[in-house]
Amino acid sequence: MRTLQPVIVPDRTRRMRIIATGLLLAMAAAFLLLRRFAGAYPEHSQLWGYALAFTEAAMVGGLADWFAVTALFRHPLGIPIPHTAIIPENKDRIAATMAAFLRDNFLTPVVIARRMHGYNIAAATGSYLADPGQGGQSRLRAGAANLLGDMLESLDPEQLGTLVKAGLRGQLERIDLAPLLGQLLAAAIADRRHLPMLEGLIRRAALTIEDNESLVRAIIHRQANTLLRWTGLDEKLANTALDGLYRLLAETLVDPNHPLRAKVEEGLEQLAGDLLHDPQMQERVRAFKAEVLANPVMARWFDGFWERLRGAMLRAARYPQGALSGGLGASIGEFGSALKTDARLQLLVNRFARRTVVGIATRYGEEIVRLVSETVRRWDARTVTDRIEAAVGRDLQFIRLNGTLVGGMVGLVLHAVNGLI
Repeated sequence: MRTLQPVIVPDRTRRMRIIATGLLLAMAAAFLLLRRFAGAYPEHSQLWGYALAFTEAAMVGGLADWFAVTALFRHPLGIPIPHTAIIPENKDRIAATMAAFLRDNFLTPVVIARRMHGYNIAAATGSYLADPGQGGQSRLRAGAANLLGDMLESLDPEQLGTLVKAGLRGQLERIDLAPLLGQLLAAAIADRRHLPMLEGLIRRAALTIEDNESLVRAIIHRQANTLLRWTGLDEKLANTALDGLYRLLAETLVDPNHPLRAKVEEGLEQLAGDLLHDPQMQERVRAFKAEVLANPVMARWFDGFWERLRGAMLRAARYPQGALSGGLGASIGEFGSALKTDARLQLLVNRFARRTVVGIATRYGEEIVRLVSETVRRWDARTVTDRIEAAVGRDLQFIRLNGTLVGGMVGLVLHAVNGLI
């Protein structure tokens, strides 16, 4: 049985409970006093009758609603009356009902698609990222963030992690990686965005040769014949070879039309074409991807990724301002501004969000429902009861107040009708 953190009853709930109980006691005391002194003033017997009818009916109404509200969460006065303590006694059934409600009303693909169609998720996300504390919605955002944090802490981390990791692995297995890489490489070459990477590789090659110059010289010395070594020409040969390599790399770096650069770009274009159209290349990429996913190191990476993701989500939910601060926060803010204003980007993001959520509901809806149901079943009944009471207790105390006052008014009406008959 999983015990959640202790629940602190809000002061407003406690105050409303005191008020409702005080009103009930006041009605009971007034009824007793009126019964005690009603006969002392016979000239006002009609007025006494109305007052007695009001207090008597108010007391009955208040007691009935007190019993009803209390019976939701515990046995009234500790007496095990049948069909009381409804929530703790039926926690498992409530969990199953919650799961079924979630499945039928939120995790059906048709329902999700219909509800998300009218939402501009991209614009709302952009507004929040651009200015997390803007307007009067900051309290709503803070409440949503706290709710997300509570959900992450209360749901079984191991089972939720298994679900997330299985979903991530399934998505990676379904991705046809070769065409995607081919499209990215072809687009990069067309926009000349591959040049910084190419120039970086050239610089890295030069630095690698420089760091291993002694090794290159040793190889040339070993390959030279005895005559070259005896005459010292092997050292000159090594210097010539190294100078030629450095010169070649330097010319390739500064000359955009150098033949070696053109040859490398031709090879990249050929690779992009093979990734897009060559079945053998695509099969090799798929085999490599499957080998990587089957590697135990990848499984450990998934575990670490889930822990880091859960920790980051908890930190973002508990401390949203800290999560969006610094250079990362500035970059996120710029992205949010773009989401707010770029209609084409909003269309792409909204379409992707709808397809993603519908796909998740289709593939993992039953697992999510089972996770919620089993998690609630593992919760401690007392703690769950206290949490629900803390969430809706103030409204329930208003029911008690209304029951007392409405009961009194009904008593007045019945007394008046009785006088007319």
